[in-house]
Amino acid sequence: MSDIKLLEVPKWGLSMQEGTVNAWLIAEGDSFAAGDEICEIETSKIANVVEAPFDGTLRKILAQPGETLPVGAPIAVSAEGDTDEVAISTFLNELAGGQGANEAPNEVLVAGAAAAPTSAAATLEPISSASAVTSGGTEIPSALTSGADDSAIKATLHGRKFAQQHGVNLNQVTATGRGGRVTRTDVENAILAAGGSLGTQGMDDASVAATPLARRLAQQQGVNLGDCNNSGSAGKVTKADVLALSQASANANAEVIPMTAMRRTIAQRLQAAKQEMPHFRVVVDVELDNLLALRKKINGINSGAKLSVNDFVIKACASALSKVPEVNVQFDEGSQSILRFTDADISVAVAMPDGLITPIVKQANRKGLSEISNDMRHLATKAKAKTLQPDEFQGGTFTISNLGMFGVKQFDAIVNPPQCAILAVGAGEERPVIKGGELSKATVMTLSLSSDHRVIDGSVAASFMQELKNFLEHPALMIA
Repeated sequence: MSDIKLLEVPKWGLSMQEGTVNAWLIAEGDSFAAGDEICEIETSKIANVVEAPFDGTLRKILAQPGETLPVGAPIAVSAEGDTDEVAISTFLNELAGGQGANEAPNEVLVAGAAAAPTSAAATLEPISSASAVTSGGTEIPSALTSGADDSAIKATLHGRKFAQQHGVNLNQVTATGRGGRVTRTDVENAILAAGGSLGTQGMDDASVAATPLARRLAQQQGVNLGDCNNSGSAGKVTKADVLALSQASANANAEVIPMTAMRRTIAQRLQAAKQEMPHFRVVVDVELDNLLALRKKINGINSGAKLSVNDFVIKACASALSKVPEVNVQFDEGSQSILRFTDADISVAVAMPDGLITPIVKQANRKGLSEISNDMRHLATKAKAKTLQPDEFQGGTFTISNLGMFGVKQFDAIVNPPQCAILAVGAGEERPVIKGGELSKATVMTLSLSSDHRVIDGSVAASFMQELKNFLEHPALMIA
């Protein structure tokens, strides 16, 4: 069967764990050559096309549009035109660990977990239909069974147990419980919403340990005991547990919006950063009148220039990082070492409908304002079109998040690991200031630097902000 090969979810960048098939660009039976575009896959950050790694003929599509699979999972089978369906079915079943060769082609198995290319040890799942029947007659749509490791997802005891019992990945379930926990009802609702059905175990809380008062109250309030915390002795649900869930349910009359892959990635990364990284913040006010005058002059003289205040901020940060390189660093958790960089690769947060992404202006310290401006427009356009390449948004040595265009005066940002600092930029606005003992006015912008205290000391952060303020208030220094 050497002429039968698998096409798999590629790995684009170190942080990619899974991808969602958006569309197939060729059909079953079509031949292709190495390098041809065969399908489009979307990750948490980008949408990109998969190029064929070899010449072949697409014989069977295993992953339909909308399916999310881990890196390395098979998405299609390639085989020469004279290869029969039984041989293809046998090939896939052998990967699964020995299903019979006489099974019908629509009962073959495909990988449901990350695996090395053509790995015979992969864990495989049936694709004979859109769902599988588990214990108690509960029918689980296959879309709910795939996804990254869900061990870190917050869930109630009964919610996790029910999900594990039926093979539901908690990453595919929208949480409505207290503290963002996935409840058993959430799992059941996800099954129903995806087109599955609940068997004899659905919604039955008779086996849940609870005090008599809690059980009576749950019946009165219409609360499923399986969704409640079990804070009582011997793990029993108490009256307080029922009341807490009932109150939360009263406020749950809202539209349920499933989290996209991008939103889940942002949530996981920033939650980990906030929990594991000791943040501290340094704030300064910067007068912008000189900068605004220079910007107006440059844009007026050069009709091709469209410099923004943010372009000046990027250049000023790059210049300040050259002066204070102790901030231009990353922290390597594994080796417990600090990586200090010569060049300033500035990540700039760009808002998108389902989250944000941080394209990188590379070597900003070596570039002029016009080049930075052109780079930023190009990157922002690609980011919104989801066509950024991994090296255009992964890495970076420092991040800028600017909410000034929304009229936000000041805010605190969360550091994006492995970076160790992020600058939050507020709106420039006219404020009263004292100059030479006299009351005057100036255009003032508030900047807040969030830093990882494991790596950056307060005096270092203060020195950086001092240099940054100097560059922004005397912008000619950046172009001298």
